[in-house]
Amino acid sequence: LTGKEALTQFPSLGAPGGSGPGQGHVKQCELLQLSRKQRRLCRREPGLAETLRDAIRLGLLECQFQFRSERWNCSLEGRPSLLKRGFKETAFLYAVSSAALTHSLARACSAGRMERCTCDDSPGLENRKAWQWGVCGDNLKYSTRFLKKFLGQKRIGKDLRARVDIHNTNVGIKAVKNGLKTTCKCHGVSGSCAVRTCWKQLSPFHEIGRLLKLRYDDAVKVFSTTNDAVGHSELAGPHRHGHSGKQPALPRPTDLVYVEDSPSFCRPSKYSLGTAGRTCSREGNCDSMCCGRGYNTQSRLVTFSCHCQVQWCCYVECQQCMQEEVVYSCKQ
Repeated sequence: LTGKEALTQFPSLGAPGGSGPGQGHVKQCELLQLSRKQRRLCRREPGLAETLRDAIRLGLLECQFQFRSERWNCSLEGRPSLLKRGFKETAFLYAVSSAALTHSLARACSAGRMERCTCDDSPGLENRKAWQWGVCGDNLKYSTRFLKKFLGQKRIGKDLRARVDIHNTNVGIKAVKNGLKTTCKCHGVSGSCAVRTCWKQLSPFHEIGRLLKLRYDDAVKVFSTTNDAVGHSELAGPHRHGHSGKQPALPRPTDLVYVEDSPSFCRPSKYSLGTAGRTCSREGNCDSMCCGRGYNTQSRLVTFSCHCQVQWCCYVECQQCMQEEVVYSCKQ
């Protein structure tokens, strides 16, 4: 959650514990890998532990979906070592984690799962009416404010890695903000729009993940430079097309940034398990994923439901069909 350790799954968080009412969330806070300050905030905010757990799962699943066809597939193996480096993959992890936290917190507010926040503050819309009409907006303003407090971003001086990590964290937050849209609902006779209620709604997280993957593909390698005009260090990257002047170009607020080139991820290492045995698409990514080692071809029979028909009144009846499927997997 802080970027200092791996995002892990918490099977023990399936059911809240605790000896009495209100104690379940405290026990869940103890099971999460949090700093002392974060654990204190977690205990004071019923509903936060569950939201943090949802954010971890959301960020992990989206990362694995976006990198399902890449050599690095966002597996949990090697995550602690990866987070200690300044690779493009590290940049994506910071961004998708902060985006998942921002998104989950805003949704938890509008769903009424957090005690200290409610719907977004759309003009002329009271929370009680919003919930009654089903138009409770996602509270992004509270979410981003709480998240910065939770992550505890401080002055970081000349520490290049710290600057890079905070920059990528903010890229994730901005990606969620960019997906905020206004949705309206009509209230009137025969569906007319005599009265219209509008509220703020976040984009589905898949859209945010797809945007961050594009940012990853165009990530900028940076270094630290001193700005003579203001007298402090800042991130700088290569000159962009059309950029003039002697000073190196500054990365844009929406750019993911990194400081060192990534490993190939072809062979097992402390960063990943490698690509041996991974399934691939012969027409698509086998050559790249298998790193020139070639791939195995295997045929198998798969069973699936087919010729389905709706029967009166309330069930679907299907036949079982079989077909041959060819699977390609990277050689050792």
